[in-house]
Amino acid sequence: LSLKDEVSKLTQKPNMVVIQVGDNPASNVYIKQKTKMAEYVGYGYRHLKLAENVTEDALIHEIDSLNMDKSVHGILVQMPLPSHIDANKIQNAVLPLKDVDGLSDINAGKLFHMSDGLFPCTPLGVMELLKRYNISVLGKHAVVIGRSNLVGKPMSVMLTNAGATVTLCHSKTNDLAKYTKMADILVVCVGKPKLITSDMVKEDAIIIDVGINRTDDGLCGDVDYDNVCNKCSFITPVPGGVGQMTVAMLGNNLLNS
Repeated sequence: LSLKDEVSKLTQKPNMVVIQVGDNPASNVYIKQKTKMAEYVGYGYRHLKLAENVTEDALIHEIDSLNMDKSVHGILVQMPLPSHIDANKIQNAVLPLKDVDGLSDINAGKLFHMSDGLFPCTPLGVMELLKRYNISVLGKHAVVIGRSNLVGKPMSVMLTNAGATVTLCHSKTNDLAKYTKMADILVVCVGKPKLITSDMVKEDAIIIDVGINRTDDGLCGDVDYDNVCNKCSFITPVPGGVGQMTVAMLGNNLLNS
């Protein structure tokens, strides 16, 4: 069943509130995508926009009131936050059961222990893509480049939980190409335009490009798509690949919450 079909059968419509602090242009784009998803699927949705100079205490007060509101099932605080606000503190202020971004310490622990919880949407989207294309990760060597709490770290845990042998690389990794050439599955999430070229991947590798970079020539990923696409068996485009899956899995998390 599609998400839309499942939601149409519910007696109570799931409700989500997205909190935005300030007016970050990239955040505006992402929130627009989330609004469209909510409207399409049939969710209740509210966009709460706060001033750039809002205090940390005032933001936590808003979150607390939403935590106590039984009609709100999901709360998402759009990142990045202004530098005067502690992002980790804010992410953990959201009730774990309403944490549709999957960024609280409680949900991170549940992922680590393979328990049910709400997990970060982008790596969930990558796992769903692999599943939909019947790509088993069992016994495969997966290389993840990037160690963010949002993508890289949870991605490495999800792949490990699914039976892959995982190497996690990052900005301090020496001789990156040594590892990327060994990857059956390569997940790139660093935010460096066209970092991965064909000489860095092995024949028939499966490449998942999570990066989205704004350049003078438009949007591009962390993988040099035109240079690499003829060498691999599967590759995700940018835009139009993992980004759409991220939004879809947010919808899935809200249904679960």
